[in-house]
Amino acid sequence: MASPGKSPSRSPVISLASAALMALALSIAFPAGGDTGQQQGIDRSVITVAPDAPERYTVQKDDTLWDISAKFLTDPWYWPEIWHINPQVANPHLIYPGDVLALTWVEGQPRVTVETGGPIRMSPRVRENPLSEAIYAIPYDKVSAFMARPNVLAKEQVRDAPYVVRGRDQRLMAAEGHEIYVRKFNDSTPGGRYSIYRVGDELRDPDNGDLLGYEGLFTGQADFRQAGDPATFMIVKSAIETTEGDILLPVASEEKTSFIPHAPATAIDGTIMSVTMDYERTITGLYDVVVINRGSRDGLKPGHVLAIWEPGEEVQDKADQAVSRTAWLPNERIGLCMVFGTYERLSFALTLKASREVRAGDLVHSH
Repeated sequence: MASPGKSPSRSPVISLASAALMALALSIAFPAGGDTGQQQGIDRSVITVAPDAPERYTVQKDDTLWDISAKFLTDPWYWPEIWHINPQVANPHLIYPGDVLALTWVEGQPRVTVETGGPIRMSPRVRENPLSEAIYAIPYDKVSAFMARPNVLAKEQVRDAPYVVRGRDQRLMAAEGHEIYVRKFNDSTPGGRYSIYRVGDELRDPDNGDLLGYEGLFTGQADFRQAGDPATFMIVKSAIETTEGDILLPVASEEKTSFIPHAPATAIDGTIMSVTMDYERTITGLYDVVVINRGSRDGLKPGHVLAIWEPGEEVQDKADQAVSRTAWLPNERIGLCMVFGTYERLSFALTLKASREVRAGDLVHSH
């Protein structure tokens, strides 16, 4: 597979299994075609069961779907290709703690099924556990923390957002306990809570310079009190003082990341524009939030897994003393990320593996 490219070089081919495991890989590879309803265009010759895949695995409370996928597959983003829909499970994408997942074979093809588990009742065919107890696709605390206070705002968020026109008593700055007046606010239901952001520097597409978004600074939260033009809000939480021009956005809902890891159906070739690091991590490059200059219009959806590449550098070739020449080093694959939020022209993704720090300017590419 050639590396995604912003340079004229090509990277070495990435092998999905070592030579020592080639026989095993060939024996369990999928044939072309696959089941009805699965993604078209998937090369099933590269979908391999992990060499140490368990025959059975009991789902634990802190598991994620990505972690479970990695237990069964060499490449976890091919999970939809082996997950077998159980007739007693209303939503086949939901897996619960206590479920026993079994690796089975159907007509020579590997499948993962729910074998047993406390949350399942065969009659009637419903689960006893509420949906809120189903496992997440990726560590939800990492995603929710970013969504609650994003440091990047999409252009469409800012364009249509209500904004602070003034504080009560002609205050130019307001803090917790102060009332503020907001224009362009169309909701008329008192009691709603909104986050307040200061719009910062522009975020432009490195490919063509188009405006995609802005840096955002969380200033606080406010409750809607009274409709009008302007509407009245009360600041209930304050990180820094709120000023004229700050915008209001609905507080991010705590929806479950019910998507599953899978490869994009179309080729994706993009660039990381911004990185928010997880400073509590213990593994390099794990669980950083990255902003990508590709979005829903490019075919990206939550759950899509992309490879991260470090672009090759241009170096001087000093071996030939007669002529000064330059050479491009090959791009190097350094990790993986999963998309969890999309707008028209940008997306948010969480890094799931990285051999070094992920930086703005790194490339992303579909598998």
